[in-house]
This record gives sequence, structure tokens and C-alpha cells, in this order.
Amino acid sequence: MFAANALAGTKPEQYTQLIEQARALLAGERDRIANAANLSALVAHALPDLNWVGFYLYDGHELVVGPFQGLPACVRIPLDQGVCGAAARTRQTQRVADVHAFPGHIACDAASRSELVVPLLRGEEPIGAELIGVFDLDSPIPNRFDEDDQRGLEAIAALFVESLA
Repeated sequence: MFAANALAGTKPEQYTQLIEQARALLAGERDRIANAANLSALVAHALPDLNWVGFYLYDGHELVVGPFQGLPACVRIPLDQGVCGAAARTRQTQRVADVHAFPGHIACDAASRSELVVPLLRGEEPIGAELIGVFDLDSPIPNRFDEDDQRGLEAIAALFVESLA
């Protein structure tokens, strides 16, 4: 069985540890649902001040909720709506300090105040890469996510995409 170890040190050091735990968790598994489920649980239990962690998977038309930890979520998100849609459409990570100030924010959980969404892309160039979905994290704390969080969570998202190869 896998047991997450407590994270210690500076935030970058903690992300280094979390990335290693994620790498070990994904080792040898190629199923996207299994890997998304385990990563959601790992991150939700490892990082403080989160109220939703999960994946939305692209079905060719819109984002469809996948494995997650948190309250029930919006099932489908068009690419022209919300923070998740913006990340998928622009193929760039969206780090939002105050979701109430984000035009078109979709409030699946009214307690969410900040959000970080990483697009899941397979391929070299973001615009030409295949969109797999997004990795979405919400927090009830305004401005919860900083550059260290973004870099660490982008690395974890990259591990997820690599696991699908």
C-alpha cells in the first residue's frame, strides 16, 4: 500500500517531495482514471487549505468532470466558460487570486475563493498539443496559490500526462 509522507522544509522542498511521491504513485500505471483518482487524493491530503482537487477531462467538445476530492462538482464545462475553460482554451495555467473577480467564473462550490488550473497537454508546443483536460485546485483562502504552487502543480500535471504514454 502507498502511504503519503508528511511534507517538510520550504515550499519548493515540499513540492520536490510531493513530486517524488506522485512519481512513485504513478509508476507502472497507464490508466488515466486510476492515475487521476490517486493524484487527486495525494494532493488533497498533502497540501493545506484546499477544498477541491481534481481533473476535468476533455471529450473533444467540453470538459467533463473526472476523479476528484471535494464536494460534488459541475459535470460539464464549456471551453468558453470559467477558469477551467480558460485554461483549456488558452492552454495556459490560470492562477486566480479571487475567483469572484474572474469574468465568467463558475461557482461549483460557493466556499471557493481562489483557484489554480493547469491544462493537461500532450505534445511539444502548447497551441499544437493535444488537450487531455485540466488539473483543477480550489481553495477557500483568497490568493492561496503562488508561483511555487504553480510550478509544483504544473510538474505534477506533467507527470500525469507522461503516465498516459
